[in-house]
Amino acid sequence: MTEVIALATAVREGCSRLDVLINNAGVYRVSQATTEDGLDVRFAVNAIAPYLLTQHLLPLLGTSARVINLSSAAQAAVDPRALSGQTGLSDGAAYAQSKLALTMWSRGLALARAARGPTIVAVNPGSMLGTKMVREAYGVAGGDIGIGADILCRAALSEEFADASGRYFDNDAGRFAYPHPDALDPGKLAEVMRSIESVLSHVA
Repeated sequence: MTEVIALATAVREGCSRLDVLINNAGVYRVSQATTEDGLDVRFAVNAIAPYLLTQHLLPLLGTSARVINLSSAAQAAVDPRALSGQTGLSDGAAYAQSKLALTMWSRGLALARAARGPTIVAVNPGSMLGTKMVREAYGVAGGDIGIGADILCRAALSEEFADASGRYFDNDAGRFAYPHPDALDPGKLAEVMRSIESVLSHVA
């Protein structure tokens, strides 16, 4: 997390304004599942780091700016103990929970900043695309990665997404859709937001 803060600091020193932030880093299977901070690396990279980066870059992101968070069709109910590194999970479970955590904080932060912006959207770019992560996790070549690139360009630039803050776009269906039900539950949404903030209060 110190590296995330260093990145944000460098960006803020070099830029006075950002129009688009795309949080695209993601991991599934790794040789070392625990970070130096004692977190599961899937939660750290897929959900907590982009939250921290976004928070530190908010001063550069005006009302018309956009934050595009790379979610997934794989979403599972978040165990706060797993998010905070207190219990371990399988690769698949950690990945799916981390992606729901990302989707949930995208909605939570969007709701909290509704009057101020930026637009914050979670996007499933498409399942089983030909990324390194898919090849290593599933041993398959995967589909055309351009499918994912195209939807990110649309999310960043098109009017279709201008008023979509807090929503979830499922590129497998080609439309805005409902995320996992937990993302629409105010109590569970607040719990995940508190869990992320609690983690960051100890490691960042």
